[in-house]
Amino acid sequence: MAEKLTKEQIIDTLKQMSVLELNELVKAVEEEFGVTAAAPVGAVAAPAEEEAVKKGPTEVTLVLKGLGSASKVPVIKAVQAITGLGLMDAKKLVDNLPANIKEKISPVEAEAHKKTLTDTGAEAEIK
Repeated sequence: MAEKLTKEQIIDTLKQMSVLELNELVKAVEEEFGVTAAAPVGAVAAPAEEEAVKKGPTEVTLVLKGLGSASKVPVIKAVQAITGLGLMDAKKLVDNLPANIKEKISPVEAEAHKKTLTDTGAEAEIK
């Protein structure tokens, strides 16, 4: 019988994966188990969204302002994962900065996507 992986081993493996590989993994898990990864995030984010409604706008736009010191490839992959666009369309967005990555999204979702972009070294802004 195969040895069961520990949580630490799984986390170490996930740390080594690219954003694109993680996105594909999430889709595969969703298909295999008939679940969606968005449900728990929405349930947890609901109180934060209610607080954001009281303090600010309900819909914002995520803008990619620049690459900073980042290489284009990781930024393109992140844009592709966030938007669901094909590789060429994501590259066109990154090549024509500043570019609106996502419009009319919740501030909570925008913060999460902004973190993804800044983790690649890109400069992002929420308007």
